[in-house]
Amino acid sequence: MRVAVVGSGPSGVYTAQSLLQQDPEVRVDVLDRLPCPYGLVRYGVAPDHEKIKSLQHTLRTVLEEGRVRFLGGVEVGAGGVPVARLRELYHAVVYCVGAAADRRLGVPGEDLPGSWSATEFVSWYSAHPDAVAGGFLRDARSAVVVGVGNVAVDVTRILARGTAELSATDMPQAALAALGASRVDTVHMVGRRGPSQARFTTKELRELGSLPETEPTVDAAELALDPDAADPSGLPAAQRRNVEVLRDWAARPPGAARRHIRLRFFLRPVELLARDGRVGAVRFERTAPDGHGGVTGTGRFEEIEAQLVLRSVGYRGVALEGLPFDPARGTVPHRAGRVLRGVAVAPGEYVAGWIKRGPTGVIGTNRPCAKETVASLLADAPALARREVPADPLPLLRAAGAEPVEWSGWLGIERAEAALGAALGRGGPVKLPDRAALREAAAAADRLRRHDWHD
Repeated sequence: MRVAVVGSGPSGVYTAQSLLQQDPEVRVDVLDRLPCPYGLVRYGVAPDHEKIKSLQHTLRTVLEEGRVRFLGGVEVGAGGVPVARLRELYHAVVYCVGAAADRRLGVPGEDLPGSWSATEFVSWYSAHPDAVAGGFLRDARSAVVVGVGNVAVDVTRILARGTAELSATDMPQAALAALGASRVDTVHMVGRRGPSQARFTTKELRELGSLPETEPTVDAAELALDPDAADPSGLPAAQRRNVEVLRDWAARPPGAARRHIRLRFFLRPVELLARDGRVGAVRFERTAPDGHGGVTGTGRFEEIEAQLVLRSVGYRGVALEGLPFDPARGTVPHRAGRVLRGVAVAPGEYVAGWIKRGPTGVIGTNRPCAKETVASLLADAPALARREVPADPLPLLRAAGAEPVEWSGWLGIERAEAALGAALGRGGPVKLPDRAALREAAAAADRLRRHDWHD
């Protein structure tokens, strides 16, 4: 049986792995719209988080299996291979396309210059091929990060890190230079609810307290507004540890650090204010616990100066042309991973990952999610395998306009990034900056491979 998995991030690779483990004869093509594999592990995990980024080695072992073929740079849907055509080429197709859109704040001034989504900032410092050119740090001295999850902590930490600490990472050279020249000395990370409800993990939170020449501060009065922060002993372990760290920081006397990270709570953004044609401050309404796990407005307001605003308030799935989509949930309707068209199961179409369940969980959550989908697919396999499909879909994908980057091309990209890092004296690989450079590195590897084969 031939299966296409659309998406090479953790959910896609775990889907391929589960298929290999349970069906000794299955052949899997893992398609990705980007020339490079690994999805958010390559383009979403912060460059200074080497331990998490090392998950690439685990994903790699799956993509190097003999019954798996990586086909990067293949767009599916609008402007690419139609969903209906993909369905004709494979016995089954599993869509693992994630949740690519950011949630918005929905407040006046959100589109002012200097206001960005955290994902745009992450894509820039991760050299995502679709990243905007930059300009995030222009004339910025104070930054506001709206949100108190791990992505908010990541962007806060990167804003406060020094060039010396980031130069050993794979961060693209342009982003490293811009961060090195940054004049941002204060980062406010702001949540609308209390510290006991923050979504960051304690490990990520503690990293903010270990940055050189940087001091995290917490307003003790805001901690006191949270009834669960006064006595955290009854909280679940993860939330209790967070509150304990925050209480420790609130009790410290102010120091003389070069940079400051201010963690703020019970503030809801209501407007981004313009100064000289770009964002200059954020207006917040003070909130208070409503007794039911939420917050209510108090009618009291506060402004925080900021020339850079990054919103980090969650993600949403995006509709893929040709697939059904539930705009309210931001997911593809399904039953145990089987795509639903109306109320009926669509034979041979499946989903896994965030596009299946929404943007929830950690990387490891994708394993059981993928296993559930694969169990459904394999239960359907006897009926699916009766349909005739091409012996090799690759020539037909090319005929449909795709220009796949195969695994040999990806290895060429890796070699080019290692060479770039060596040339820059960075001590490790440095990501190529754009899609053209990635394509050229892949093409050069393929030319060399063909030359060696002919020799």
